[in-house]
Amino acid sequence: MYRSNVFKPILILNFAKMFYITEVEDYVRVEPKLFGLATAQAVEEQLQEIYADYYDKEMGKVVVVIEILEIGEGIIIPGDGAAYYKSRFKVLAWKPEVHELIYGKIAEITSFGAFIDMGAMKGMIHISQTMDDFVSFNKTNALTGKASKRILKADDLCLARIVAISHKGDSPKIGLTMRQPGLGKLEWIKEEKTKKEKAEAKAMKAEAAASKGKKEKK
Repeated sequence: MYRSNVFKPILILNFAKMFYITEVEDYVRVEPKLFGLATAQAVEEQLQEIYADYYDKEMGKVVVVIEILEIGEGIIIPGDGAAYYKSRFKVLAWKPEVHELIYGKIAEITSFGAFIDMGAMKGMIHISQTMDDFVSFNKTNALTGKASKRILKADDLCLARIVAISHKGDSPKIGLTMRQPGLGKLEWIKEEKTKKEKAEAKAMKAEAAASKGKKEKK
């Protein structure tokens, strides 16, 4: 398969999540079951099937085939009942990068950590990286912080950072952390922000009182 080497970022969401439109050139193998359709429709349906769950280390996870740009003449290979069409088309792909911030929902809690659904793919947060605390797994399928009493469970919305990507096997393994400042369950981030704002307001009030006291002494 040939792919263009130029990756064109078309959308940069918050948290630096990157999507790319990539132009691909390939011979598309159209199965005999699609021969009753018009060529363009047959190629399109075959592409949607081929790229339904497709991941490439260089291109990333294909989200959807956007547009077919060109379809050449069909080729028949002896012994193969399918037809091959040299085609050019565009796909929308999401490519994970180390240090990238991602927003997602906790899909599953286990004794060794949490799996987070990032939309295009899933990642894993080791139990030691779920929060800045000693964490334990309890019978209600949740992770609990010993000192903070914070609880992480399925369906919680979180902000995490990618710290490792392994391409061994059929699909990539993505490791994440939520221990760094500004990361974690969205409720925790809001709590920390409120706490910080209160501390800043208190400090400003104390500074204003101290300044007033100095003026009165003069």
